[in-house]
Amino acid sequence: MLQRLQLAKQLFQKRQSDPKPGRLPLLPSRQSALTKTDRLPEESWLLRVLVQGLVTVGICAMTVAAAGVTETSNLNLLAIPLSAAGAYWSWRSRRRRNIAAKFGIALGMLVALGLFFAQLLNAPGDTRVVLAQLLIQLQVLHSFDLPRRKDLGYSMMIGLVLLGVAATISQTLAFGPLLLLFLMLALPVLMLDYRSRLGLLSQGWRGLGGTPKQFGSVLLVTLLLGLVIFAALPRLPGYQLRTFPVSGSVDANDDFDGTRIFNPGYISGGNGNQTGDNGQGNGGEGSGGSPEVGPGRVNTDFYYGFNQRMNQNLRGEMIPKVVMRVRSQTEGFWRVMAFDQYDGQGWAVSRNDSTTTIPRSPISYQFLPRRLPRLGPAREVVQTYTMVNDFLNLLPVMYEPKEVYFPSEELAVDPEGAIRAPAPMAEGTTYTVVSVVTARRPDLLNEASTDYSDVMKSAYLQLPEGPQARIRAEAERLLATAPEPITTAFGKAEFLAQTLKENYSIQEDLPFFDENEDLVEAFLFRYQGGTPDHFATTLTVMLRSLGIPARLAAGFGPGEFNPFTGFYTVRNTDAYAVTEVFFPQYGWFTFDPIPGHLAQPPGGEDPNPFSVLRQVWDWLANATPAPVANALEQGLRAIAWVIYTLVGLFTRFSGRGWLQVLWVVGLLTGFGFLGWLGWHGVKLWRRRRWLGQLAPMEKLYQQMLQRLA
Repeated sequence: MLQRLQLAKQLFQKRQSDPKPGRLPLLPSRQSALTKTDRLPEESWLLRVLVQGLVTVGICAMTVAAAGVTETSNLNLLAIPLSAAGAYWSWRSRRRRNIAAKFGIALGMLVALGLFFAQLLNAPGDTRVVLAQLLIQLQVLHSFDLPRRKDLGYSMMIGLVLLGVAATISQTLAFGPLLLLFLMLALPVLMLDYRSRLGLLSQGWRGLGGTPKQFGSVLLVTLLLGLVIFAALPRLPGYQLRTFPVSGSVDANDDFDGTRIFNPGYISGGNGNQTGDNGQGNGGEGSGGSPEVGPGRVNTDFYYGFNQRMNQNLRGEMIPKVVMRVRSQTEGFWRVMAFDQYDGQGWAVSRNDSTTTIPRSPISYQFLPRRLPRLGPAREVVQTYTMVNDFLNLLPVMYEPKEVYFPSEELAVDPEGAIRAPAPMAEGTTYTVVSVVTARRPDLLNEASTDYSDVMKSAYLQLPEGPQARIRAEAERLLATAPEPITTAFGKAEFLAQTLKENYSIQEDLPFFDENEDLVEAFLFRYQGGTPDHFATTLTVMLRSLGIPARLAAGFGPGEFNPFTGFYTVRNTDAYAVTEVFFPQYGWFTFDPIPGHLAQPPGGEDPNPFSVLRQVWDWLANATPAPVANALEQGLRAIAWVIYTLVGLFTRFSGRGWLQVLWVVGLLTGFGFLGWLGWHGVKLWRRRRWLGQLAPMEKLYQQMLQRLA
């Protein structure tokens, strides 16, 4: 009411100063008042300062989010003082036409657009940062022409768009404080913008029309409401647009043939006569390299399984270090490479010379690895990998990759499906993979044929002479302990993996193997366990002894999921080995016999759209007393039952035809409308009853207030 009186006073004073006074109209409509104020220069310096703050936060958010993630320039920060200078000049020139300045701004925008297209052609990968840089340049030019409130509105939107782009790029929580600061600035900006639309001048902090306590309350309620919505919204699979993030550059040498692996964790990486990437034979900063054969210590930085030879007679532990961040439609096992030849104390890639190179698409960074058609249901899973530290030239992927978007001219694929880059990946390298993950259907895999080709038998049934008969007898003895006879390859692999989990233990202080000692034989009969990777080797060898083709695969577990960033943080200590079993026409499927791990490594399952809500509920259940947690759980179960019942009714009626569904929806809508009419009728009856109890003048006054409202 006070605002309306102030507006009436201003309009009356303006009417009094009119040189041609006429009939004094009543209060004009709000729309006409807004139209008039839109044409006037914006006089609120506080609104201008806060809008400039929004733009500054947006530019800072872009710089912070892109640091270490994708290629960007810190020169973007120069836009902050330039934009501020332009905003000050606009304030001083808000009442002038500034024709020359507008002409110069138009020329500058054309130049910025030309630079944008030139940069876009030179970097055909992820275009988000390129677009954001164009927007920053346009904002600097636009800041020199901000006479009216709607011009400030354009700057508000630019700040909001920059913040949104930064949110899609950010991979850490460093973006969080900037988001909170943007919210703290946006609330008073919206309040001042609304008062400016009403024609109420807002000079100084008192122009906000509220106390700091009221502003803090609104900020707290908005923040809490936003967190609740963030937790309750379903996380649906992204990447519906087929433009995937790629950044960095990995240049190939002229002699790149894909046969070399650069792992500085070994004294000699890749081929037996080649050194690591530093060429000096050490294994990285401050840590010694591991030998490819015989006893030794593991490198503390690099996993020993990412090499042409995997020596499992090594002991020790790695120092945890973040390797990469992964954004994926579902969690998975980020497979790096696989091995086909077992030598008693480790594994090797025997067909390294059969590695083939594949060129990329001439118009994009797309590679199409060759893959055979598979039976069974499958789904596509998109993953984007960003290297936080320097990594090898092996690409972690979810098996089996269909499309790879990588910043190089060539890639190589070995016979075991591992993808190799021309050179090690530097920090900040980003690439994207589209994988086709075949569903793990026991009913189909139990019916798979056991008629293996000669190539499969020679490559994946190989075992060294010696303990093979004893290992086979032990595998058959374990299978005989099953409640029912197991006759299928899938059933044998699943049962043996679970048996190794339950009956053998991880040995932290395992001694080195003797020169002629077999790893699997020592695991089963001497130590009753071994290191985590020894479990996968034991399962692989036992399956081979039974005539089931199998190989050892090494990669990373999902890592730690951050619900605020949407990324999986993967460390070097997340690397381990699993067993892959071949089923004709269906392909390779993974089994994990390591104690504490799931028998089926994650990957390919339907994503849980309410994963954040599930995490919040787990936290509440652990933080609240048991009676309160039980009461909350019962309430959630009741809500879930109601939703389930409604969905069941809808499904039942939808099975009878869409006319039945439309009839039910129309009936529910009608009941809802009748309920709304009834509620408003009750409110009107109560008000009339209340007015009837008032004195005549007070009743008239209340009716006047109602009409004015």
